[in-house]
Amino acid sequence: MPNTVALDQPYPDISSSQALYERARGLIPAGTQTLAKGPTQYVDGVAPKYLARGKGARVWDVDGNEYIDMTMAVGPLVLGYGHPAVNRAIREQLDSGITFSLMHPLEVEVAETIRRVVPGADAVRFSKTGCDVTSAAVRLARAFTGRERALCCGYHGWHDWYIGTTPRRAGVPNDVRKLTETFPYNDLFTLMEALDDSVACVILEPMIFQAPEADYLRLLKRACEAAGAVLVFDEMWTGFRVALGGAQQRFDVVADLACFSKAVANGMPLSVLTGRADIMQLLEEDVFFFTTFGGEALSLAAAKATIEELRALEVPARLEERGTELREGYNRLAKKKGLDYTRAGGLPCRTLVSFDPEAGDPLLQKSLVQQELIRHGVLWTGFHNLCYAHGEQEIAHVLAAYDRALDALSTALANNQLAESLRGRPVQPVFRKTQ
Repeated sequence: MPNTVALDQPYPDISSSQALYERARGLIPAGTQTLAKGPTQYVDGVAPKYLARGKGARVWDVDGNEYIDMTMAVGPLVLGYGHPAVNRAIREQLDSGITFSLMHPLEVEVAETIRRVVPGADAVRFSKTGCDVTSAAVRLARAFTGRERALCCGYHGWHDWYIGTTPRRAGVPNDVRKLTETFPYNDLFTLMEALDDSVACVILEPMIFQAPEADYLRLLKRACEAAGAVLVFDEMWTGFRVALGGAQQRFDVVADLACFSKAVANGMPLSVLTGRADIMQLLEEDVFFFTTFGGEALSLAAAKATIEELRALEVPARLEERGTELREGYNRLAKKKGLDYTRAGGLPCRTLVSFDPEAGDPLLQKSLVQQELIRHGVLWTGFHNLCYAHGEQEIAHVLAAYDRALDALSTALANNQLAESLRGRPVQPVFRKTQ
């Protein structure tokens, strides 16, 4: 029988997942379309590799095993799988058409909605992926300032201007790589040293897991204004989660340009570029940023319904409440067990579990906790990406699963058998996250 969401089960049978992966090997490079969803991010031989369906905060793999999902498609599912209002909007639009030979009214309606809820959104453009709009923002900044250098902090996608700063930069011309530099988060001094009159833009995730220090974002904005550089917020993770208007609303700092994707359409592919009218007007003629699927109507219908639900259900407040309960519950468990080498941190809607390298290899610690959580019906890759559908029952079960997983980790570390406790290949690093 397939596993359910329950404690103390056998490790799940994942034979169908394994068979599918064998078919993918040699056909799909790296075996996956999204690195964070791929086999290197899970304990090989224990974790499922393919999911078949989802509902609310739960998923079922191709072998029929059920899990509470703590990753939620790596960000997009802010309401949960199969949210009724969003599904209804998609179905209704599907009956009328998906994409058209002229513009669709939803382009105007959703743009107006975003302008109402996102601070500083004088103008709005749509595309499909997050790196589409971060790249468009960098190009706009270069055109607006007449400069070429970009300073970045965080992860901004696979396009040349950013990925050239990482170890996975093969194929990126050297001249392109020289135009982008990274800077550490919350380190205003290092940024100021690099910020001069050759910098077109400073682009950063306004918060990843570490909170901005007092006035950091405000002082960063002031520094950009003084240097004549465009400030860009990459709000893929913070947008529509930390507040309805994203990090700009949460921290009361409005960037010159802001980029969104993930949560805006609850799983449908849509990205959004917003910002100051005088910069965005360059998209009229000077800067080319047009795509065939920018006005695709199913995603726009999903976005309209998603934003309405986020407001009506007060979803950011719900994520704050449930996320605080989960974060503090994990930390209480770790403290009670004397495990001062692991802790959950970050804003409640998206918290990260970290492991102290002095206790043992952090990836091995993470792998063992993941392995045991899977046994107890929880799908987890190291962080809690909460959605509206994570209710009291789900949070209680996840904490109960952590109770057992942390016992397993404690025993393995005490016996110096961390690697030996794994039933498959451990989680692998993705690539060095610059700054």
